[in-house]
Amino acid sequence: MRPIEAIYLVFSGTLAAAGLSMVAFAVNAYRDTGRHSMLHLSVGFGLVVTAAIGTTVVAFFTDFEHTRTLLTYNYVITTAGYIFVMYSLVTPN
Repeated sequence: MRPIEAIYLVFSGTLAAAGLSMVAFAVNAYRDTGRHSMLHLSVGFGLVVTAAIGTTVVAFFTDFEHTRTLLTYNYVITTAGYIFVMYSLVTPN
């Protein structure tokens, strides 16, 4: 494994750990408050984490081939996640 791949793996793992903890916090907040915005927030962070983990796994399985396609899928899923996060911020209640 090249050093850049190791760095990519470490940063992806860090993003996944931080994102999963934010998902857990948002789910707990939804359970405590019943606010739908917290549910949207957890879905958004879940999608962002899914994109990070999925991109990392697929990149290593394909030996970093087809990077344009991989990044396109990553950006689409991440964008959808951030749309949920933004929606959770502007939703009343």
